[in-house]
Amino acid sequence: MKIDLAGKVAVVTGGSRGIGHAIAQALAVAGAQLAILGRDGAKAQAVAHALTNGAARGYGCDVGDAAQVETTIAAVERDFGRIDVVVNNAGTTRDNLLFRIGEDDWDTVIDTNLKGAFLVTKHAARGMIKRRWGRIVNITSIVGIYGNKGQSNYTASKAGLIGFTKSVSKELASRNVLVNAVAPGFIDTELTRAITGDAREALIGAIPLGRLGQGSDVAAAVLFLVSDFASYITGQVLVVDGGMVL
Repeated sequence: MKIDLAGKVAVVTGGSRGIGHAIAQALAVAGAQLAILGRDGAKAQAVAHALTNGAARGYGCDVGDAAQVETTIAAVERDFGRIDVVVNNAGTTRDNLLFRIGEDDWDTVIDTNLKGAFLVTKHAARGMIKRRWGRIVNITSIVGIYGNKGQSNYTASKAGLIGFTKSVSKELASRNVLVNAVAPGFIDTELTRAITGDAREALIGAIPLGRLGQGSDVAAAVLFLVSDFASYITGQVLVVDGGMVL
């Protein structure tokens, strides 16, 4: 059966590139109207304009800034009339070993990856509760499950996002607002393309399926979770990693 999101309005943070862009494309193909949020407002608008169904808008927003999030979510609701789906995908890294991570590097990662999801969810969920229908998907990571050397800030943010997902899912379930998470493994993006040579071969060798994932693999998981096929699923973490974490 085909997933049909016609009539639904979806917000995708960090939707102008990488995994977020793939998610935005999948939602658009399924018929959703889209609001794409990104720090670079011009790029977000350009990506929105290029989406095939034409029912998309881009917004400049730093999700770690409470005032910007409140203003932007209000603008999306004014422009589209409602928000039905939220995908908290915006994320950043400042990788280093523990004793080399500065406080700014810690705060930047936590503010974007974890605080950003909190702020967007807090403001967007109000309307979902009133309408008694909503789908929220948080993009975490397999490192939030098993950890990773040199990424204590990123790992903490992604592990926190899993806990946030589980707690908020319990708060909102009675209003038919479902909250889940998707934990990608190593996906073929700009970041992983920087890994070359033996390091890349070792990485691929650790994945039972023998390849990096594609943005479309993650997008398919998100599409399932926001569809009616997942209407009895909440508080879960769907791992999309080619079998790397078993």
